[in-house]
Amino acid sequence: MSEKNARHVLGISGGKDSAALAIYLKEKGTVPDIEYFFCDTGAELKEVYDFLDQLEAYLGQEIIRLSSGKPFDHHLTVHNNFLPSPRQRWCTREMKIKPFLEFVGDDECFSYIGIRADEDRGGYDTTLSPSKKVKPLYPFMQDGIIREDVFRILRESVGVPEYYKWRSRSGCYFCFFQRKDEWVGLAENHPDLFKRAAQYEKYDPETGKRFTWVQGESLPELLQRAEQIKARKKKQKDAASPSWQEQLSEGDEDQACLICSL
Repeated sequence: MSEKNARHVLGISGGKDSAALAIYLKEKGTVPDIEYFFCDTGAELKEVYDFLDQLEAYLGQEIIRLSSGKPFDHHLTVHNNFLPSPRQRWCTREMKIKPFLEFVGDDECFSYIGIRADEDRGGYDTTLSPSKKVKPLYPFMQDGIIREDVFRILRESVGVPEYYKWRSRSGCYFCFFQRKDEWVGLAENHPDLFKRAAQYEKYDPETGKRFTWVQGESLPELLQRAEQIKARKKKQKDAASPSWQEQLSEGDEDQACLICSL
């Protein structure tokens, strides 16, 4: 790849790692003409959009908003009203990856990704790019940046996104990768969005099948157990007693769609 003519891009998810990477690279000043982008599904939390505005002001540069051009409901209809799931991540493919590939086109491109040195998960799948001209780079892994460093970078600049007080990642408000205590957090912090997410769940009386965000129960059923779920979460926190940032960032983070969770 010709580094002289290649584009340099960094996807901002609204999460801690990609934001910290953008700040980290800006302060190092080693990446020329970097382009920041955000794949907007239209279903993000208000806190995410607020944080993007803060980050954009700090960087002194536009974060380009990408979109599939269609709302989630359109894609849901196209997929026969089957909710996305860990096995069928059509939401990521249609609303995140395709807009990104259209954004880079056939250009040679270095894509900077915020996987940390203390993580054990795969990176960008280069087979997603038809032209095979997207080369992923991992500055945090190369420079030994870990979770503690990420939170330090954020605290010293734009601050930590507000939703980390009750959620472990960015992404759509109805993300199926949310833990049960995070669904309770959504109900408490955004009851309107929790209600809207519940309305997507369906029951087929002919087959008896239920299509729910959480395997084995509907969101209204989950909410009935809210106090039990919160008590279990508190017990886990008390047993570990790490910082609140670590509590909300540990666990199944690596299971989420990479382009959503950074």
